[in-house]
Amino acid sequence: MSPSPADDLWIRRFRPASDAPERLVCFPHAGGSASFYLPVSTALSPRVDVVAVQYPGRQDRRREPGLTSVAELADRVTEALAAWTDRPLTFFGHSMGAVVAFEVARRMERAGSGPVRLFASGRRAPSRVREETVHTLDDDGVVAELRALDGTDTQFLEDEELLRMVLPAIRSDYQAVETYRCEPGATVRCPVTVLTGDADPKTSLDEARDWERHTLAGADVRVFPGGHFFLSERPADVLAVLTEHFAATASRAG
Repeated sequence: MSPSPADDLWIRRFRPASDAPERLVCFPHAGGSASFYLPVSTALSPRVDVVAVQYPGRQDRRREPGLTSVAELADRVTEALAAWTDRPLTFFGHSMGAVVAFEVARRMERAGSGPVRLFASGRRAPSRVREETVHTLDDDGVVAELRALDGTDTQFLEDEELLRMVLPAIRSDYQAVETYRCEPGATVRCPVTVLTGDADPKTSLDEARDWERHTLAGADVRVFPGGHFFLSERPADVLAVLTEHFAATASRAG
C-alpha cells in the first residue's frame, strides 16, 4: 500500500489511484505548488496514480524557509520518493521542476531505481546556461517577472498580503534555479520527452533540443503554440502526450 500524503510533507496525492499500475510524479515550477497539477491528477486517475511534489515555503508549508539549491531540493525529494517506488514512476517537471526532476532521476538511478521516462517541460537543457538574476531584484522586480511569464496561478499577485507571504519562497526558488549548474556530462538512463512553447522567452528550440545530450536513451521534442506556460494554455494537448505515454507502457507491460 502506498504511503499517505499526510505522512510526508513533500508529496501530495489529490486523486489516489491505489490500483493503478503506474505512477506519475509531478514537479512544480519556481513559485509553483503541488496543487498546480490537480487537473492532471483529475484527468489521469484512476488509470495513473498521480502525485505532486510540494516544496517548502508555500501553501501548507508556508512557515518553512524555502530552499535555495536545486541539489538540496533534489536530495530531499529523492528521500521522500523512496516510499513511493512500489510501481513504475514517470517524472514530469515544468521549468524549475524539470531540472529538479532531472537531478532526482539521476540520484534514484544511482540508487538502483529511477523513472521510466522524464518529461521536461518549459526548460532548456541542463547544460544550457543563461545568466539570470531575478532572485536579486527587489519585490517589484520579482513581481514584474511573474507577470511577464503569465502563469495561470498568479492571481495572488493582486492580493498584497498574500503576495508578501509567498514572495520569500518565490525568491528562494529563483535563486535555486538561477544558480543551478549541472555536472559536466550529466545524463539519465531513461528517455526524455521535451515539451516546449514556440514563443517561450525562457527556452529556445535549440536549447530544448539539447536535452538529447543528457540522456542515454534518446530524446524527442514536442513543440506547442504558446509561451512559458503553454501547458496551461494547451492542457488537452499536454495531457494527450501523457496519455500516449501511459498507453504505450501499458501495451508493453501486457
